[in-house]
Amino acid sequence: MNPMSSVTAPGPASSPAPEAGGKPAKDRSGAEGSGRGRLAALVQRQGVLAVLLLVVVIASFTYPAFATLDNARGVLVQASFLAIVALGMTLVIVTGGIDLSVGSVFALGGVLAAWASQWGLLPALLLPLVVCGAIGTLNGLLIARAGMAPFIVTLASLLGARGLLLAITDEGATTYLVPKGSAFAEFGQGGVGGFGYPILVALVLFGAGGLLLQRTSFGQTLFAVGGSNDAATLMGLPVARAKVMVYVLSGLLAGFAGAVNAARLSSGVTIIGTGMELDAIAAVVIGGTLLVGGAGSVSGTLWGVLLLAVIQNLINQIGSLNSSYQSVVSGGFLILVVVTQRYISRSRRTL
Repeated sequence: MNPMSSVTAPGPASSPAPEAGGKPAKDRSGAEGSGRGRLAALVQRQGVLAVLLLVVVIASFTYPAFATLDNARGVLVQASFLAIVALGMTLVIVTGGIDLSVGSVFALGGVLAAWASQWGLLPALLLPLVVCGAIGTLNGLLIARAGMAPFIVTLASLLGARGLLLAITDEGATTYLVPKGSAFAEFGQGGVGGFGYPILVALVLFGAGGLLLQRTSFGQTLFAVGGSNDAATLMGLPVARAKVMVYVLSGLLAGFAGAVNAARLSSGVTIIGTGMELDAIAAVVIGGTLLVGGAGSVSGTLWGVLLLAVIQNLINQIGSLNSSYQSVVSGGFLILVVVTQRYISRSRRTL
């Protein structure tokens, strides 16, 4: 007798029993798991947009003045400066970093632009870009090359940028004015089709930022670095260079936003920007970007900025509330989003 004849060949018994519908039970559970995963990812990416639309609809019925075109333009202009700053913050947080210096850099950029505006449009834009870009470069080098903690480095830059601002304005006693009727003033106060240039500039920058993050190898490197710094290094990705670049871009965008704001206000206001870094972080996280890095989107940040701007506008519409309530509402949204992200992350790991 051939001993091989006693070996039983594997047959259908090794597969799970089909259900009444003819599909194996584990296939259905896998489909359900996949569906739950897609739903969780959708909520993480677009949940803030649904909340924004809901708030806008309710506000439009509750306060007729909210739904006017003039009010919408005002909301968009006010949101455009924070949006530009938050765009840079998005790139930083995607890599798992943080930039606490953007509020002070924003104010410094405005003062430098107002001072340089006496020589024309180009100096007013280039000077803040050079100085604020240098601050971002220093942040990036200390974090990526020297291995220092982003929190400590950017906190030091926050203090340094604010100190430099006070030094060149005589402790805030000197306010530099933008010449009336200049090209720089027109850049901040003019517009096309009733929409100010700051709005259009912010939209162009967000379009470019979206392409950079989602359609380029640099953007994929940022996601890889945020997902796992060690794994990205083992893959041969330029981790240090990517980190330096996101802090450079964050500094450039914050300084540019400050310059545009100075053109809008016709002066370099020294007291602005305080706490702006927290608003930018809140907008980014509310928009679905994970604080630990590795996931996020530019569009989500835009919806987060608009949600915060709409909340502020509603507080103004109510009239009986002061602006402090915006911080309360923003904090509430932030806690809710972080808890939701944690729950979604746990759910996706168990699928």
